[in-house]
Amino acid sequence: MSSNQQLREELDARARRGETVIPGGTGGRSLEAQEHLAEVLSLLFAGRSRGGQTRKEQLGTEGYQEMGRKGGLSTTDESGGERAEREGIPIDESKFKNKS
Repeated sequence: MSSNQQLREELDARARRGETVIPGGTGGRSLEAQEHLAEVLSLLFAGRSRGGQTRKEQLGTEGYQEMGRKGGLSTTDESGGERAEREGIPIDESKFKNKS
């Protein structure tokens, strides 16, 4: 038996005992299941990490910071825009426009 197959069998046995042997494979009850979970999660979240960067590139640094300032003011009771208006905090929404 090859050492690779021995390693896979050992990892599979550990996974069947409930141990996470593949990063991102939490919850999988076999090595194959954990590999599949990790692959699916990496595909799902691959675009997410890029989304914020893309938005920052579209708006530019100032627009992205201004949008974050407005979002940081939001609460469960009111939006960031409503709170900024109520408290007199200036938010320059012209910076939210996409750069041409």
